[in-house]
Amino acid sequence: MVNDLIADSLTRIRNASMRRLEVTTLLYSKMIEAIMKIFQEKGYIESYKVVENDGKKSINVVLKYDDNGHTVINEIKRISKPGRRVYKGKEDIKRFKNGYGTIVVSTSQGVLANDEAYKRGIGGEVLCSIW
Repeated sequence: MVNDLIADSLTRIRNASMRRLEVTTLLYSKMIEAIMKIFQEKGYIESYKVVENDGKKSINVVLKYDDNGHTVINEIKRISKPGRRVYKGKEDIKRFKNGYGTIVVSTSQGVLANDEAYKRGIGGEVLCSIW
């Protein structure tokens, strides 16, 4: 049983990219699907697909590598954890790594990237960061 699906998913992506795997499988939740959508829009993963086997859903993630075979993801990190939640206002999530990185924020308007949350003028729970 997994208590923190987000941390489990980020660890699976991190491990698969270190082993230079092409595809990794994540456990399904709506939150994980929303995070993968942001990662795809920002260019950190190639694509993702929700697959259903025997009534159980999972997400297949195709990882992205550059021309030299190095992973596009330098660091992927869980920030807000079940034991210690982290919330930020709109001013605190303005930029990450001088615009090279992305912070994923769970807001009242859904799961958003930091730049989109700043444009809308809302803050929320900081789920993870990636660059």
